[in-house]
Amino acid sequence: MKTKHIVYALFVVGLGALIAYRIKSNNSVQKSAPSGPAITTVKGMVLRPKTFKDNISLSGTLEANEQIDLRSEISGVVESINFKEGSKVSQGQVLFKVNDIELQAQLSKAQTAKKLASENERRAKLLLEKQAISQEEYDIASADFQSANAESELIAAQLSKTTVRAPFSGTIGLRSISKGTYVTPSTTIAKLVNTDELKITFSIPEKYASQVSVGTVLSFTTSDSREEYNATIYAIDPEVDIATRTLRMRAKMDNRDRKLYPGAYANVSLPLETLDDALLVPSESLIPVQNGKKIFVLKDGKAKEIDVETGSRTGKAVQVLSNLHPGDTVLTYGVMALKDGAPVEVVLEEFEPLTAAQ
Repeated sequence: MKTKHIVYALFVVGLGALIAYRIKSNNSVQKSAPSGPAITTVKGMVLRPKTFKDNISLSGTLEANEQIDLRSEISGVVESINFKEGSKVSQGQVLFKVNDIELQAQLSKAQTAKKLASENERRAKLLLEKQAISQEEYDIASADFQSANAESELIAAQLSKTTVRAPFSGTIGLRSISKGTYVTPSTTIAKLVNTDELKITFSIPEKYASQVSVGTVLSFTTSDSREEYNATIYAIDPEVDIATRTLRMRAKMDNRDRKLYPGAYANVSLPLETLDDALLVPSESLIPVQNGKKIFVLKDGKAKEIDVETGSRTGKAVQVLSNLHPGDTVLTYGVMALKDGAPVEVVLEEFEPLTAAQ
């Protein structure tokens, strides 16, 4: 029994010693802890005006300068094909010919009728001068001649349509007919495309309409190449599309080296204006709020919250339009958890923004 009491006594003494040690340790920590709020370390930059080239990125489509589907204006059997697929053709060159034997016969018949009507009109005129016939009889003969002449001209016009010529110089595509094919005006023979120049059609939001004019030079790239090409705006629609609130425009480029093909996608970079004293901040420094955006600046060693209005942006920079001034220290990174008036330690860094839209 004495041994048991001794064990219990030792246990109680040890437990009391542990509690006393804990209380002493806690008091030491509380005495050594700083009395003020913790200081947060963030990154920042001194705001300086920079040159900013305001561009917008748009999607466009490459189109041929001229492009048509070749068709025959009359129905008939193809008698000859005078072009090679994929070859260049000149304006006025004969491309194919439809059999015209029936029209030739109709024309011969019409010309004979015209000749007879002409002779009848001549005789009627002589008889009218001798007052051997009435004016009405002469008018009938004259009308018959004019009708026969019109019929002859109509058949001659149809006959000329049996020969199809290139309306402009360009490259002819793959044909869908062979010699002996019966064609109608709805039959597509081939496609003729002029790719010496290419057009780029695109639309811009209406708020930028006043900043773009005919003669503006833009740059673009295609999905199959990293090479950058230039084109010049030559036409702008006279009105904004009500449904999309965009303004369509078209640019043209030289493509005589045949590097690009119509129908390709174009990623257009359109220059709007160049600002010499723009205030640019990293996009990470802006904090979205209910009524816009806010930013933190350094004021007397503390983070000061400021509401700002933003303008154009690039891949990593945003233009600030209000409430910031050159020389302000803007807190850029590590700001999401900051509160207005919190003490901060700022590590200054240089910020080199991209000055063209990506």
